[in-house]
Amino acid sequence: MSPGMNTQHIRTLRITVPAWLARASGAVLLALGAAAAQAQSPVNAIESITANQQGANVVLNIAMREAPAKPPIGFSITNPARIALDFGATSNATGKTSQDINLGDVRSLNVVQAGERTRLVLNMARALNYATAVDGKSVIVTVEGSGGVAQAVNASGMPVHSTAQPASRQVLRGLDFRRGSNGEGRVVVDLPNGQVGVDVRQAGNQVIVDFLRTGLPETLRRRLDVTDFGTPVSRITTAAQGENVRMTIDAQGAWEQSVYQSDTQLVVDVRPLKEDPNRPGGNASGYRGEKLSFNFQNVEVRAALQAIADISGLNIITSDSVTGNLTLRLRDVPWDQALDVVLQAKGLDMRKNGNVLWIAPREELLTKEKLELEQRAQIADLEPLRSEIFQLNYQKVEAFRTVFGLDESGGATADGGGRNRVLSKRGSAIIDPRTNQLFVTDIAAKIEDIRKLIQKTDVASKQVLIEARLVEANDGFSRNLGAKLGFADLRTLRGGDSGWQVKGNERVAIGGNLTGVGQITGQTPDTGDGYTNSTMVNLPAAAIGGLPASSLAFSLFSSAANRFLNLELSALEADGKGKIISSPRVVTEDKQVAVIEQGVELPFQVATSSGATSITFKKANLRLEVTPQITPDGNVVLDVDVNKDSKGEETRAGPAINTQHVKTKVMVENGGTVVLGGIYQQTERNNESKVPLLGDVPVLGYLFKTTGRESTKTELLVFITPKIVTDAAAGR
Repeated sequence: MSPGMNTQHIRTLRITVPAWLARASGAVLLALGAAAAQAQSPVNAIESITANQQGANVVLNIAMREAPAKPPIGFSITNPARIALDFGATSNATGKTSQDINLGDVRSLNVVQAGERTRLVLNMARALNYATAVDGKSVIVTVEGSGGVAQAVNASGMPVHSTAQPASRQVLRGLDFRRGSNGEGRVVVDLPNGQVGVDVRQAGNQVIVDFLRTGLPETLRRRLDVTDFGTPVSRITTAAQGENVRMTIDAQGAWEQSVYQSDTQLVVDVRPLKEDPNRPGGNASGYRGEKLSFNFQNVEVRAALQAIADISGLNIITSDSVTGNLTLRLRDVPWDQALDVVLQAKGLDMRKNGNVLWIAPREELLTKEKLELEQRAQIADLEPLRSEIFQLNYQKVEAFRTVFGLDESGGATADGGGRNRVLSKRGSAIIDPRTNQLFVTDIAAKIEDIRKLIQKTDVASKQVLIEARLVEANDGFSRNLGAKLGFADLRTLRGGDSGWQVKGNERVAIGGNLTGVGQITGQTPDTGDGYTNSTMVNLPAAAIGGLPASSLAFSLFSSAANRFLNLELSALEADGKGKIISSPRVVTEDKQVAVIEQGVELPFQVATSSGATSITFKKANLRLEVTPQITPDGNVVLDVDVNKDSKGEETRAGPAINTQHVKTKVMVENGGTVVLGGIYQQTERNNESKVPLLGDVPVLGYLFKTTGRESTKTELLVFITPKIVTDAAAGR
């Protein structure tokens, strides 16, 4: 039956019973007949269905007894390819339930009436779009043969307005997740219209829903983690796949799923199941048997159980102590639920072995099981002992000392102190650390349990390669500007106007600095006194990194070369970028600490209690300490401690140590890279020295001041990448 049909199935059971039981069965039939007589007759009816082909499209004309108020509600599935249309309050008056079409991709159709509703199912060769329209007393269904968008037409083949005409690029409108009252996970998808092709299938622990020829908006393209809702659903992933959209529902535990569509809403229910091996359906919380109706008056319990056995197909063995009568009236209940009701009413219980049910009073079953357990315990006390030697390959045999409750000598009976939970009361074990072997003496069942335990625990631990990268980036810029300004009158130094005479108009001297210009013009004697006295403003550019600033000097003097106006401009600019990359890497086993470091130890003088001095050393190292843990889903949890220390400035007590430290715990996917942290520092500094008032004069003020600008940027980033080492790589 196609999904979405809310059809009740009532099976009629015919068995040979006594006369009083026949009267009870007659009561059942009379009740069913009365219920059917009270049912309301459908208002409308399907009288005929005709089909014709118009180009690549197939058009079906469904003639109705009365004009329908609205087109039927429909949906389509892809595997198998079908289109289903539901006609409410409508009966099937065609006189047949199937009809061959064989036009285009439409093979045949089925007409099924269930109560007051009739469903029309088109069997297709492939999934196609369709459109419906109401034309008088007819419903016109147009199946688009080329795979495009279907356009509804009337009986004459002319296009008409369709109430369910899909867009050229339809997209999903919404996605929601809810928890039901019984703990089920409910995924609700808002479809663009009721004609979207949906393919639902179950693959392992996943429910895969494909929406055909449907787009996915960016707001719905995500992965939802719904574990906190406490339902079987753990994750919902929605992604586009070409022209389709695929939604993957991951579930865990025991569950079952059902899908139904109501107009433009698709609902996927994932219900939890509680497995019970003693139940016929294996499920204690839900019943999945065929629905039946019972109306028994004072019937024997054995007869009621025999009726349920005939319906379910199970073999039922009833204990001789099962007696008594009961009155039972059930309507439309699963047969496995009816069986539970009968057992609870008479204080009975059942045990299942294959397709055979043994039914007996509850106390009788418990007594029998208790006797079986006591017999097994007595057999274990008399069963002969066996000895076996187990060679451990990866685990140390010392790890089994606490498991078997052994003392420090390595050999003792296993019952000491009640610590043993693996061996029996008569079992014993001896460990040999030298050969890494385990000697066990016990019954055969316990020996087999120990063998399974060793197979599970004595396995090679996975290894992880951890690579860290510390990137230090520096970006610095400095600029200094300065000037020297002076005036000199050499008439006093040279005895009046008997100084040098300058020919022509050459009254300007240019040099690298004032000292050189002064020596050329004669204003600076060899002693340098004249130059020193001639400087009124002395604000040169400061050196950067020990490098002096470059300078350019001018001297403007009179024709007698006895009056001088001196100017020296100095400027220095520095721009530097640097990057330091440190990349320590180490390989270690799962859950084992690994340490790798490289650096220097710096000596320090410290005073002792006696007043003497001693030398101590402190490390300035690049150090990586990490403990990996591989998760079951293939990710790696890292407990990381990274140090990047270096020698700093010298102090009276010794050199300073520049420290960079990161300690954290993070989960990373295998082979992925994560940034553990970063430090960003930026320094901006502007310096200015000037002559008051004169240094504030626009443009000319630069001759009476010195300026400096410094900008420094420092950034530290710490990356880490774990990689699980495969067995083949570890072997190489």
